Amino acid sequence: MRGIINVVAVIAIIQGLGGFIGRMWFDSEWGFLHRLVELPLPAYLGVALAGVVALVWADTSKKRDRG
Repeated sequence: MRGIINVVAVIAIIQGLGGFIGRMWFDSEWGFLHRLVELPLPAYLGVALAGVVALVWADTSKKRDRG
């Protein structure tokens, strides 16, 4: 389960940063996320931040289970 969360979190980080960079500096849409929903520019950073939080949470949980 944590492996799936890690993969989804990394994809969220890539989509969030790609969407932000594409709209901020290149005036185009990058990634797949813009095809699903219309997000304002700061929301892309929120998606990336949510991915980072999920990665940290999964890693902390794994270390806690190991003892």
